[in-house]
Amino acid sequence: MKKSAPIALAAAGLFALTACSSTDSTETESGIALVTPDTLTVCTNPPFAPFEYKDDSGAVVGIDMDIMAEVAQDLSLELSIVEAAFDAMQSGASLESNQCDVIATGMTITDERAERFDFSDPYYDANQGVLVPAGTSISSLTDLSDLQVAVQIETTGATLAEEQGLDSTVFEDLGLVVQSVATGQTDAAIGDVGTLTPYVTDELTIAFVEETNERYGFGVKKGNEELVASINTTLERIMGDDTLNTIIETHIDAPAAQ
Repeated sequence: MKKSAPIALAAAGLFALTACSSTDSTETESGIALVTPDTLTVCTNPPFAPFEYKDDSGAVVGIDMDIMAEVAQDLSLELSIVEAAFDAMQSGASLESNQCDVIATGMTITDERAERFDFSDPYYDANQGVLVPAGTSISSLTDLSDLQVAVQIETTGATLAEEQGLDSTVFEDLGLVVQSVATGQTDAAIGDVGTLTPYVTDELTIAFVEETNERYGFGVKKGNEELVASINTTLERIMGDDTLNTIIETHIDAPAAQ
């Protein structure tokens, strides 16, 4: 954690919000293992705008969803979105239980996670930001030493807080993290700056950015090399023809996720 015109997936009927998949899998003619025939099933964890969030109709949209739509289109597959807990995704449990084929949730590539599942090529560079109430005099991690800091469970923001010895409160999703700062339950929040920025208002601001040089990737069950290769092929295409930049520009100013 967590640059074609926007793809109207919800309107096209490509999004099918499901609870979970069976424990069996099928293969395409090209050898790609899928949990549901003719469908690319993707796990994600909104709110995490601009990468995944819900629009006014309740459909899950965002940068990751548009990229996954491009992958599904290249493979001639339907796209199904499953909302899953972030800790279940980053542990690899969502993949091992065949809940989904791909984890697409603004996830930082780390050595620890790469031991549990395979990553696609990176598609986005990220750093950690610190969200605070406007007017707060905070400019470095040292200034957080005596404060209560909110983080999302099993994220690189949580890891950074632990490494710094900060007193942190862990929340299940980003929305709860931000809410804790807005209501005064915590003094600050550490998270990917791109996903905290949509929450900046007259009352909340980004105090500073900690350069961590993280890179996002999509997670796939180990052994499903054909799917990893297909995702990488799509990433190469959309980076080369500027589709990725257009997707990012479409969502980068997304309002705070619902």
